[in-house]
Amino acid sequence: MNKGTFWTILAVVLAIVIAWVLVEVVFSVLWFVVKLLIVLAVAGVVFLLIRGAFARSGR
Repeated sequence: MNKGTFWTILAVVLAIVIAWVLVEVVFSVLWFVVKLLIVLAVAGVVFLLIRGAFARSGR
């Protein structure tokens, strides 16, 4: 194996490791955004239910 082949194999392995880390980070961020949207939707529904309950009891 010559020196060029060694550096090519090393570069391929390094590229795979970097891609793996980047994909992991991207999916973590996307999952966080999805959870945040779900929480905001549920909080909005709960807010409307509480507001409606207090509006009826105040009359």
